[in-house]
Amino acid sequence: MNLIQLENIYKIYNEGQENEVRALNGVSLSIDRGEFVAIIGASGSGKSTLMNVLGCLDTPSSGNYHLNGKLASKMNDDELSDIRNLEIGFIFQGYNLIPALDALENVELPLIYQGIPAGQRAEIAQKSLARVGLEDRLHNYPSQMSGGQQQRVAIARAISTKAPILMADEPTGALDSKTGQQVLEIMHQLHKEEGTTIILITHDNKIAATAERVIRIADGQIVVDCPREEIAL
Repeated sequence: MNLIQLENIYKIYNEGQENEVRALNGVSLSIDRGEFVAIIGASGSGKSTLMNVLGCLDTPSSGNYHLNGKLASKMNDDELSDIRNLEIGFIFQGYNLIPALDALENVELPLIYQGIPAGQRAEIAQKSLARVGLEDRLHNYPSQMSGGQQQRVAIARAISTKAPILMADEPTGALDSKTGQQVLEIMHQLHKEEGTTIILITHDNKIAATAERVIRIADGQIVVDCPREEIAL
């Protein structure tokens, strides 16, 4: 069974009106457990909408989405929230850290939602931060850290729940090239050592070229889906 299975997914805004937009226009896609996939496309191509559907942040207008054997496309908001909390870790371009919380507290946050006891939460969060090289920054606030350090906190938060899927939306977009490369290396290490399924959303051909499989989307449709070696980026 595929970890992710999309069948004829549409996401239509203002349906039937003059200004109708088909952000996703009949997308079918499967991703196996343990794959490292890059989804690439220009601004307005539909890649962010696709990520929102894959990440259970939005539901399709029509079509079926099975995630880990569950029909996510028909779930209500509470069920989708549970799926996000248990199945998916997110990394965003803007880090999405809470300014009033230090690094440790930011990483602990999703563990609170999972009902993990306080002592255990702290231990897991410390190990996750050490995993990304921030064991000496546990009590630093986001304002006291560089962009690269904040993104590493975001990665630690994403991996702390042991979610089988890591979704990264332009994770290096706000970073300089050297720091961005370090963030990508951490993600590849997680993939190799933990077997994490990684879905990387990007507009950058060079970043997409680091994945094992490249999916290119344009005008809400998949136009390329092949191993990295078979595509000219």
